[in-house]
Amino acid sequence: LFLTVVIITVFAQVVGFGFVDYDDPFYVPGNPQVLAGLSWDGIKWAFTTMHAGNWIPLVWISLMLDSSIFGTWAGGFHLVNVVLHIANSILLFLVLKRCSKAIWASFFVGALFALHPLHVESVAWVTERKDTLSTLFWMLTMLAYLRYVEIPTARRYVIVCAVFLMGLMSKSMLVTLPFVLLLMDYWPLKRLWPEEKKNGIAVGRVLFEKLPLFILSGLICVVTVIAQKGSGAVSKINSVPLGPRISNALVSYCEYILKMLWPVDLAVFYPHPVNAIARWKVILSLVVLLSITIAVILLRRRRYLLVGWFWYLGTLVPVIGLVQVGAQSLADRYTYIPLTGIFIMLVWLAGDMAAQKRPRQILVGLTGAAIIGVLASVTFVQVGYWRDTLTLFEHCAAITADNVTVHKYLGVGFAKKGDYEKALHEFKESLRFEPDDARTYYNIALMLVKLDRNDEAIDNFRRVVEIDPGNIDSNFNLAALLANKGLLDEAIEQMRKTVKLAPADAAARCDLAGMLLQKGKADEAIAEYQEALKINPADQNAISGLEKAHALPK
Repeated sequence: LFLTVVIITVFAQVVGFGFVDYDDPFYVPGNPQVLAGLSWDGIKWAFTTMHAGNWIPLVWISLMLDSSIFGTWAGGFHLVNVVLHIANSILLFLVLKRCSKAIWASFFVGALFALHPLHVESVAWVTERKDTLSTLFWMLTMLAYLRYVEIPTARRYVIVCAVFLMGLMSKSMLVTLPFVLLLMDYWPLKRLWPEEKKNGIAVGRVLFEKLPLFILSGLICVVTVIAQKGSGAVSKINSVPLGPRISNALVSYCEYILKMLWPVDLAVFYPHPVNAIARWKVILSLVVLLSITIAVILLRRRRYLLVGWFWYLGTLVPVIGLVQVGAQSLADRYTYIPLTGIFIMLVWLAGDMAAQKRPRQILVGLTGAAIIGVLASVTFVQVGYWRDTLTLFEHCAAITADNVTVHKYLGVGFAKKGDYEKALHEFKESLRFEPDDARTYYNIALMLVKLDRNDEAIDNFRRVVEIDPGNIDSNFNLAALLANKGLLDEAIEQMRKTVKLAPADAAARCDLAGMLLQKGKADEAIAEYQEALKINPADQNAISGLEKAHALPK
């Protein structure tokens, strides 16, 4: 009840939020399959598409269902994410309580999971339905596994595999779950403790028991790599060399812990430093990680320390950056499952320190309550940054430096708001980091057109087609601006390129025909109008233009 009420209190504000321009258009507002709602055709698409660089059929189906219920109301999609987060928090509490019998320790881990600011991104971002939905299946798999351990029947094991597969179809990060189940066998289930002869079983049997799960994980890994390479999400080896990737991974492991302990300056995007990581940071991070690893191994009596630590290290492997996906160095959303390991370490250690000492128990309990209260307050503020694109990226700009992604999305946000001067400024700022980015030049050109600065817009459209000759929109817009300026010969040449790139574009053929008419080339214009009518027989521009062309003296 407490977890439910406090999550609603902190996250209820998202019901009034909209979609953000960062990835959300790929998932809902710009995705016609999702907007069409749930249907058999939609389900077929969900299982066969690699859209957005992922194979996540259950996520697509859940978003389609939301669309059927809520239409285009973003608040409905946010609401479902919050409900899933509530379910995940409660299930985590129930799983830990069931396998450890420690009610209060399990509760505090559940509360930390529910209210930590690092988890805001996974809940307040519609795109991260992947996190909330896959974690639901993660927790249900753990619960099914506990039932299997209590009474190991084939039927119960099939349920474990089935629920796990559903999780994999929501997000590939669940490939580490079989590893976590092995950790659970060690503690708190004590299936691998040699001194517990009553419960203990052979290591070989436990490993063999997980073999089907590891096979499923392997298959999903292959599918995910294919999907992300196909979408261009996986960075080329040359763009982020192996050395910087390893360095960033070591530093990120420690950065996540620091952000967990002091959750301030949390941003939607942290740019990858590539070769700018200080060597001392890498060395210090390696020393810290090795020191903690050695400590948890030596402290054999406190098995939860080893389990929690390797839970954290292991579950971060797919997203720690060894295989670089995207341009970020780290991301808050990647901690949604991994930090549970650290929470277990801290909570159970605090419980041990207070064991059988009433004053200490009271002190630890009050401290835990205070921490939860502070985290709830910080999380409430962090949720507010997800109100819209501008709010989100203005906050990100305030706490990160040299962040090209921030400038691009601020430009998009200001453009949608109608503040074209500010949008132009942000797009130009992004050019400082990516001077040959065709998309940015295109956006700059559009803003200049909005500001009636057409000569500058022409220069920027020319730069786009120089970098990306196949950019249809830039070729079309450049031709139109040249024609408006009276440079018909160049405009015709440019529009011919557009027609060649998009031969089925009736509008481009009509515009080309109109330019040809202005040059007195009626026969050529008639030919283009006729081609346009073949594409769209009801095109009124082509019909009226053809009549006008035929009326001219031959």
